[in-house]
Amino acid sequence: MSRIKEYLGTKELYKQMFKIAIPVSLQGLITVGVNLMDTIMLSSMGDAQLSASAQAGQFVMLFIISATGIGMGASVLTSRYYGMREMSSLKKTITIMLRFALAFAAVFMLASILFPAQILRIYTPDPEVIGYGVKYLRWMIPTFFTTSLTVPCTIVLRTVNRVHIPLISSIIAFFVNVFFNWVFIFGHFGMPRMEIEGAALGTLIARVFELVFIFGYFIVIDKTIRYRIRDIFMPVKGLVKEYFRISIPVVIGDVLLALGNNFIAIIMGNIGTTFVTANSVTSVITQCSTIFSMGVSNASGIITGHTMGRGEYDKAKKQAYTFAFMGLLFGLFAAGLIFVLRGPVVNYYKVSAEAKEIANQLLDAIWITTIFMCIGSVLTKGVLRAGGDTRFLMIGDVLFLWVASVPLGALAGLVLHWPPFWIYFFLKIDHLLKVIICIFRLKSGKWMKTIRTDKEIEAESALDSTSVQG
Repeated sequence: MSRIKEYLGTKELYKQMFKIAIPVSLQGLITVGVNLMDTIMLSSMGDAQLSASAQAGQFVMLFIISATGIGMGASVLTSRYYGMREMSSLKKTITIMLRFALAFAAVFMLASILFPAQILRIYTPDPEVIGYGVKYLRWMIPTFFTTSLTVPCTIVLRTVNRVHIPLISSIIAFFVNVFFNWVFIFGHFGMPRMEIEGAALGTLIARVFELVFIFGYFIVIDKTIRYRIRDIFMPVKGLVKEYFRISIPVVIGDVLLALGNNFIAIIMGNIGTTFVTANSVTSVITQCSTIFSMGVSNASGIITGHTMGRGEYDKAKKQAYTFAFMGLLFGLFAAGLIFVLRGPVVNYYKVSAEAKEIANQLLDAIWITTIFMCIGSVLTKGVLRAGGDTRFLMIGDVLFLWVASVPLGALAGLVLHWPPFWIYFFLKIDHLLKVIICIFRLKSGKWMKTIRTDKEIEAESALDSTSVQG
């Protein structure tokens, strides 16, 4: 019994976990709330505009996931360095992260300026949806720049226990987004009725606010890291190799995962506009029900990084089992929530009867796959990633998505034309497979990797130089 209690965790661990998970979850819930309000407002404009915002949003989401991957990759290092109280290495990691994120933003902005219609044509063949999507995407171009700074900085602030700052920003941004969406979509206060373009403009205004609030705090007010604008130009050559070794697999894995999810969106788009609309309806309840497991995932990664940074590897392994168990509990909770609320949520939307019928079938598959999604999130995005096992996770993400989910989903939807339940189940089957392999990886202990500081790297370089001279 005493051994079981060790793996169930201590009161201090749960207190620490909830201190991080609750603000992160609330921030995620606010994001879902924004998406919900956008979907409800645009649903009154018809299936085409709602579908267009969803499909154009897939390309925007591809960048958000990329920026998140850059931030999460850096967080493996920043959480470990914070545990070590190695602030010089932490600052250099942030500098590399911001340069990388801005370069990504430039690529996405250029593509959106030059090829908006071609981008939308990848997701759907419907010319009406493409037309609306191009209008939406053009307004979203500046958000690539704002997101490249706010998302990575938000993740870094969490790793140093400043979770309340992003939460405050999200609460205010929620009201900013909803208000300006309402004004510009419907043309209130004498403004023009912009419909789908109004939704994009409202989002843009909210993203600019987040840039001022988050990045402004990060480079002017924060006293923990004390990162300032001049630090963007600091020399970081010594740490680049370590950053690439740990962080780049996270970025590659998340980007390929995002591309896979985009490919899934392409499959849905080619099944039909009604299927896309139905998926848009279900996405909100799915995100809402899994919010707290996402918070636990973030908390598990931060706590694991801090614990390993202090050199307490045995303690980190025991905590990992506690986090996995929490992922299971919240997965079961999310599944039950989806099962109970699916009817009222679907009926609330002003979409076609066919879209509602497909949405109900999708939710039957969603509540099952959500259990594995929650456990997998805690293991892959939290514990194993924080342990530095990023290369293994990259291979697992890419393998199961591209070898299982994408081909099986395409086969079920585009070739065999199976019911929506089975199409969605096979599109998300990678979550089930990843849980199985990650549990075995957790038990092996091979996920716990050593991370070097810039001082250790410099010392090794100096020793190598001395050896060569000798």
